[in-house]
Amino acid sequence: MADGVRDPADAVHERLRRRAAEVRARAVTRRWEYRQRHHAKGAWLRLGRVLAESRLVFVTSESEAQQLLAEGFRAEPVGSELFPRKTLIAVPADRAERLAEARSIPVRLSADLLAARFLVLVYWD
Repeated sequence: MADGVRDPADAVHERLRRRAAEVRARAVTRRWEYRQRHHAKGAWLRLGRVLAESRLVFVTSESEAQQLLAEGFRAEPVGSELFPRKTLIAVPADRAERLAEARSIPVRLSADLLAARFLVLVYWD
């Protein structure tokens, strides 16, 4: 830099350095995602299938989940494959209407769904 004039090559090099850093950051993220999928052994796909079959999802309490299991409703196996473990229980719509401690959440992978430990699912008829 002479007399306050910036060399155009410096700007080009800076842009190239920035782009290279962005590419490296995307590669790190992609490696992490691939590693997660490999270690999950298909759990995310199975969770997605369970959600695709559900028309309603409710977050409920541990006591209400235990009550549903005692009534003979089964827990989806994919819940035990996640960390932290989740209890996903499929029930008919009429039983879901009688849930006292449940709140409805959107049927999609979301922060609410991932944070919940006990979920009640109502499948499409």
